[in-house]
Amino acid sequence: MSNSDKTPPESKSDWEGFREIDRAIAEDRLTSYTWKKIWADPWERKGIYLFAALFIAFVIYVVIYDGLI
Repeated sequence: MSNSDKTPPESKSDWEGFREIDRAIAEDRLTSYTWKKIWADPWERKGIYLFAALFIAFVIYVVIYDGLI
């Protein structure tokens, strides 16, 4: 029962579409898998850019409004 490489055992009851996610969870790399999938999708990538731009604009607004400059 000692599985040194942290990969799940192969079985016939695995779902084909979820095998990669199951392996990612077993290898503790789910975050890396999620970011790679998000970065591969053009709409998600645009969403990341939009979120970053809005966040930077908010930080600039707060800095100017509070008179920190």
